Formats: sequence, C-alpha cells, structure tokens
Amino acid sequence: MSAKAHINPNILRWMRERGGLDVGDAAHAASISPDQLARWEAGESQPTFLQAQKLAQALHAPFGYLFLTEPPAENLPLPDLRTVGGAPVPRPSVDLLDTIRLSLQRQAWYLDHLHDEGADPLPFVARFATDAPVRAVAADMRAVLGIDVENGQRTWGVYFRQLIDAAEAAGILVMRSGIVGNNTHRRLDVGEFRGFAICHPLAPLVFINSADAPAARLFTLMHELAHVWVGSSGISNASPGNARREEVFCNAVAGEFLAPHDVFTPLWTASTASLPERLAELAQRFHVSRLVIMRRALDLGLVDHATYLQHYQVELAAFRDKPGGGGNFYRNASVKNSKRFARAVLAETLSGRLLLRDAGRLLGVQPGKLRLLAGELEQ
Repeated sequence: MSAKAHINPNILRWMRERGGLDVGDAAHAASISPDQLARWEAGESQPTFLQAQKLAQALHAPFGYLFLTEPPAENLPLPDLRTVGGAPVPRPSVDLLDTIRLSLQRQAWYLDHLHDEGADPLPFVARFATDAPVRAVAADMRAVLGIDVENGQRTWGVYFRQLIDAAEAAGILVMRSGIVGNNTHRRLDVGEFRGFAICHPLAPLVFINSADAPAARLFTLMHELAHVWVGSSGISNASPGNARREEVFCNAVAGEFLAPHDVFTPLWTASTASLPERLAELAQRFHVSRLVIMRRALDLGLVDHATYLQHYQVELAAFRDKPGGGGNFYRNASVKNSKRFARAVLAETLSGRLLLRDAGRLLGVQPGKLRLLAGELEQ
C-alpha cells in the first residue's frame, strides 16, 4: 500500500480557491473524482504522495504548501495600479502572479548579462514626472523611438511591430503572451489585466496580454511605455475608465502618442457622421479601440462627460476579446521572450557561457530546438 501524505485539508481548500477552481474543475485537472477531492478537503481521507504531487501540480502550487499550517502570504511583486469602478480589484490570480514572477526572473538574468557587458543606464527611464505636460512626454517618446506620426500609411500589424522593434532597439524588453509560460490551458484573463511595466534604469520590461483584442494591445503597449518614461512599475488594465492619477496620466500620454491632438481634433470636427460612425472611422484610422477614441475626445474637450459616459458604457459592453490561434511555436517564443532577451540568451549559449539546459529553461524552449528559435529570430 502506498504511503499517505498527511496534508492540511484547509490548505488544500485554500490552494483550490487560490486557483479559482471549483471542486469539479480541480478534480478533473488532477485526474481524480470530485468526491475523492471533497473527502480530502474535509479531512476524511488522505491522498498518497503521488496523488498529492499531482494535485499540487494541477493547482499550480508548490508541493510543500500542502503541509503548511497556515496559508503563505503571497504579495504582488509589483504595485497594483488596477481599479474597477474606483475600487481595488480582487486578489490577483495565480496566472497573473506566475506571469509576473517569470518576467522578473528573465529580467534578472538579463540585468546580470548587462552588468557583465558594462551597459550604461537608459537616459529616458524616469525622465518625466506625472505632472509633466502630456504632449512633451509623448513627443520625447516619439523622438527616442524614432517613430513618426501615423497618418494612415501603415496597417495595424505593421505599426504595432514597428513600435515594438523601436522599443527593443532603445533597450526595452517587450514581452507578449496570452498564456502562462507555454501552458495553453492557462489563458491570461484580459478582465484582470492588460499589461504591466517593470521599470529599471538598465533593462525596463513591459508585458502585453496578447489575449486582448489587437486595437487594445496597441494602446496597452504605449500605456506601459509611458510608465517607463515616468519610472513607474505596476500592473495596469490600461482602461480609459481608470480614475487613478498615474493611470490617467499614462492613458493620456498613450492617447497623445497614438492620436495626436493636432491630427485628431481636425478629423473629429470635420466629420459629419453620427457619433457611433465617427468612433468607428477614427478607431480604424488610428488603429485603436473605439473606447480609446471616446476617451480621447473627452480629454480634448470635444464631448462632454455625460455623452462620454453614455457611449463609453455602450462601447464597453460591445468590446470583447477575440479568440487567438496557435501559430508558429518558435515565432511565438521569440515574441513572448522579447527578441532582445532571446538574442542575448542565445549569444551566451553559443559562446559556451550558458548551458543549453539553462538557455532552454529561460526561453521556455527544449534545448534541442534552440537553433530553430535562433533561425526564427533572424527572419
């Protein structure tokens, strides 16, 4: 008979709830029956060590947690800038926590790499405070990135890639994913967060939740880059409806960058279309969501607050995430990790200073497939 693991049933229940799972879903993930899991949570029976290990894995928690007397404190490693209706959001999900931790691990490795290379701090990080003129910050971002105003000459995809390539060329790690690591069963929740920024003078990092709709991703990218320019780390939902001062400022900078006052205002005032049609036209023109266009009009005094609230609620209700496909794994791997980060890891590996095993772990790729990833980065 297999030895029993004398786990704490209260901790088991906490681990399940921490993962946002009901008994049925948790039991399915652990390949056991719901009745069996219910008995373990009630303390009526105990799992074997193998069952307990599988259970911890299914609940995305360390095996040792099952034997604790009290739940451990799991604080967010970044400031939480999100709000819903002006109130702080609920406890962060395991998926969000694990995504932040993975990003911090990768940034830490890259910082060690930069220290070895004798890299200098990036001059634009924390260059401005949140009381700076919005247009001045947006102009400086445009100068550093070397991206001219979008006047309809680019498609959304081309514009998005140019902005990311420019940010990486400037020294910013831009990571994008809609799942936790490589686990396609752990889809990131757009309702919980759209992105986050981890500021550092040597290697600032921004993460974009690519489970979001394309137009929303573009705004989130610029919102998180604005956080870098003011030297602010934190988790954001990048929603135009967020009322926190710091988020309002970064929203305004992103709006000015993507839809500059001097371009947006004449187009808005010259349009004779109805408000919904005008929102759709300008959203397509500036490659952002209609929510962003509505907020931009409010910030520029082109609509009153009552009109904004009325149409904002309509657009918010209509704004839904689009399902994504699998795509090329190795192309996705370079996107998830940031090309700058991936190239640094591969360079250290080819020089012999980093083991294939460690490189694969950092990049989330099997060691034997690193050459495929290197080939994808050269395209």
